[in-house]
Amino acid sequence: MSHSLPDIRKIEPVKMIRRRRKVVGMSAVLLPFCGNGTIDWNGFDSHVIRTLQAGLVPAVNMDTGYANLIDDQTRATALAHTAGLVGRKKYVAGAFVADRPGARWNPNAYRRQIDVILKYGGTPVIFQSYGLISGDEKAIPSRYNELAAICSAFIAFELGAMFAPFGRIYSLETYRRIMQVPQCIGAKHSSLSRKLEWQRIRLRDSVRPDFMVLTGNDLAIDMIMYGSDYLLGLGTFAPDLFALRDRFWAKDDPRFYELNDLLQYLGFFAFRDPVPAYKHTAAQLLKLQGWIATNRTHPRSPTRPGSDIAILQEIMERLNIWRRMT
Repeated sequence: MSHSLPDIRKIEPVKMIRRRRKVVGMSAVLLPFCGNGTIDWNGFDSHVIRTLQAGLVPAVNMDTGYANLIDDQTRATALAHTAGLVGRKKYVAGAFVADRPGARWNPNAYRRQIDVILKYGGTPVIFQSYGLISGDEKAIPSRYNELAAICSAFIAFELGAMFAPFGRIYSLETYRRIMQVPQCIGAKHSSLSRKLEWQRIRLRDSVRPDFMVLTGNDLAIDMIMYGSDYLLGLGTFAPDLFALRDRFWAKDDPRFYELNDLLQYLGFFAFRDPVPAYKHTAAQLLKLQGWIATNRTHPRSPTRPGSDIAILQEIMERLNIWRRMT
């Protein structure tokens, strides 16, 4: 069956708003560090539990977990810790393949990453790589079909170049073909473009209504109003309040807008240039909240100035007002 691709000129966002919708929320868990530079596994475990208790799906070994900077052993350890905490609940995990510009498609490298995730009961989120996005874009959907032979369910991922040099935002036709891979249950979309995401929602509605369009737009977290679910790094800053916001939306409670505005204010502050430094902002806020021991980050990840802490203190006080209300 053929499907026409949505014309952005004919999309009316106001008419797309879907009230009283239960949202699927996934939060990319920060990987915290101790003062001596080692990984703070106790802090990691606590934050996975905090995410679960909020009712969100933990997403580990994502960008917030330094997926492109940690080694395979660290990834496996994060999976083992998470598997031991989630019980029968679901979690997702990044399948990251490190390669270089000009690399060829390497399905075996993805197989190794996927196999480890499946071993620990997670659902893979397929990070892009230079090899995956290489060459003619028309060849890319067949590569996802190859991955479908490896696992029964996975999540695709479009990653804008502002986040990583190996990322690529696909054409809408390529997205449609990936959406038609049965084992692909959703796709995280991180272009930071409302227009492109609205197109994907409209296409999803006409091609495969059960497919999850997972917004990765930390600068437009209200995309859930239009039919997106989410997989956000910003979620790790306050998983309990993201879950509260989602409940407000499901109940058509007008407090949704006020809480969403505050969380978005935090998002704009955290995801300013250089964007990858948002992970240090997350560590600063989580440290202020007493959730982790230090605000250190991976040594190869960019940092924020110490002067940010005073601003985050003020934001935290506003967040805590909402916590006292519940």
